Amino acid sequence: MANGEAQAVPQEPRAAGQRTTGGAYAISLSGDWTGKFPLPQLGSLLEEISRPPRPSKVVLDARGVGAWNSSFVGYIFDLQTHCTEFQVAVERNLLPDGVARLIALADAVPEKTDARVSHARDGFFAGLGKKTIAAVDAAAMLFDFLGLLSIAFGRFVSGRARTRIADVFEQMQACGADALPIVSLISFLVGVILAFMGAVELERFGASIYVADLVAIGMLREMGAMMTAIIMAGRTGASFAAQLGSMKVAQEIDALSTMGISPVEFLCLPRVLALCLMMPILCIYSDLLGIAGGAFIGSVMLHVAPRAYFHETMSAFTMSDFTIGVVKAAIYGVLVGFAGCLRGFECGNSSSAVGYATTSAVVTSIVMIVVACGISAFILNLVGI
Repeated sequence: MANGEAQAVPQEPRAAGQRTTGGAYAISLSGDWTGKFPLPQLGSLLEEISRPPRPSKVVLDARGVGAWNSSFVGYIFDLQTHCTEFQVAVERNLLPDGVARLIALADAVPEKTDARVSHARDGFFAGLGKKTIAAVDAAAMLFDFLGLLSIAFGRFVSGRARTRIADVFEQMQACGADALPIVSLISFLVGVILAFMGAVELERFGASIYVADLVAIGMLREMGAMMTAIIMAGRTGASFAAQLGSMKVAQEIDALSTMGISPVEFLCLPRVLALCLMMPILCIYSDLLGIAGGAFIGSVMLHVAPRAYFHETMSAFTMSDFTIGVVKAAIYGVLVGFAGCLRGFECGNSSSAVGYATTSAVVTSIVMIVVACGISAFILNLVGI
């Protein structure tokens, strides 16, 4: 109650249409259009309007409308849009003044043709063409960045690059010493797993001692370098992408370019060099921890004396196996650093783009590592090493 008068009860909105003698179609609107009740369906009205012979015009009579809000304006606008498609004029003289002004404003500022998001799916060949174009563009960007990084490295060797040695040592600390705990854990477990898998089979033939050969060769040639590279891809490559992506969002990379400083020389080259220098050291450390894991399984499960285990390891050890693993580690380090910096530079200008760049950097790094491992195995098999 207010001032002794009962508050008006909201009325359900209604829309009723009928043809008039003059060939027009009159639509009477009534009730409260505030969204408290479901709006009347347009389907029956549009069916009558589109049925031949079509009316000369549609007359909107809203004198029975009480309260209204934007839902009423949207309803009238949708009705007018369909009438325009049917080439039927709409008379709005009997609409509330506010509604008429809003509809006139909407007519004066038409919707942009590309404002709505299209959910129509492309055909097979159209989709294939778009994916092909996207793949070509991505490959072009990859080779373009590779060229810029190669030029930056050449300038660094000649002493003309804008690369600070202090930045290189800082990145070496971040991707070297700081990565020792996770590398230690994974490498030891990989050695344990290799030894356990070999022990299950070799123990059947009384050749348990040769588990040392399996672990040593596996860690030195492949697993030490590859597992270290995968760890660094998830740890350091993602970090590179996140750091550079955040700098791009904050327009710090653009600021460097404005000052005449090459972002590739100043930001990317120290990171790639640091990974290239630290990966061989981490690989050697991983090899030792993997062999120690194998020795642990050999002494606990196979009851092989540690001295006999390490003696067999040294007999299976060759300098070529060691060199192959170290060289692979250096190559993997370049690939991880390259992928992290590339995805960081490709990052968009939003916070969500940083997350996407980080994920993409890890995926790209792992794919490159596996492809490089396959290519190296094929080449080494051809040359008989």
